[in-house]
Amino acid sequence: MQAMEISMSGLDVEWQRLQVIAQNIANVNTSRTADGGVYRPLKLVSGPKVSFGEVMSQRSAVPPMQGVTVYGVEAQNQGVRRVYEPAHPHADADGFVSYPEIDHAAEMTSMIKTSRAYEANLVALNISMQMYSRALDIGKQQ
Repeated sequence: MQAMEISMSGLDVEWQRLQVIAQNIANVNTSRTADGGVYRPLKLVSGPKVSFGEVMSQRSAVPPMQGVTVYGVEAQNQGVRRVYEPAHPHADADGFVSYPEIDHAAEMTSMIKTSRAYEANLVALNISMQMYSRALDIGKQQ
């Protein structure tokens, strides 16, 4: 069942990544957050559950793979974009409003890439389930 667990960990990570990307896209035009500052875009940091060094230090012929995990979500310092909107309630003395510098096209590209990775993990999970089911069918016949 290890293949299913690995695929499920990948599904979980990619789902969380999609949520972070959606949050960034939703806040492209957010001029203030609850704490009063400009929204800072987020980035999900993920990687293997077990480090490469740990896998290599194990003496077994085939080290157990354990999938991936989320290490955290980090705020990015990408700066701000200033837009001249003197009537806006958050405008400064010069009439400019500060918005987060989020590259909408890059976020959409990341979303497509992440959704493809999610789909790949889903396909791998389904294939694993089919293989285990077929193995059980073969075992019943004997």
